[in-house]
Amino acid sequence: MIDTATKALLRTVLDEVCEAGPRCEIGARTRVASKLLETASRGDISADRLKLAARNALSEVPTM
Repeated sequence: MIDTATKALLRTVLDEVCEAGPRCEIGARTRVASKLLETASRGDISADRLKLAARNALSEVPTM
């Protein structure tokens, strides 16, 4: 189970990464959120690691 502080960090990282990217529509945001949850579930909960995972997930989203 992810604690409240980690949930807040995940939301902050998600918002920050998706704000910076022009391709962050709902599908991309969902993909990034999923990757963040996966990363946090493995115990990687540092802000830097989460941001890296989020940016990597966003870069894998196809452009239209």
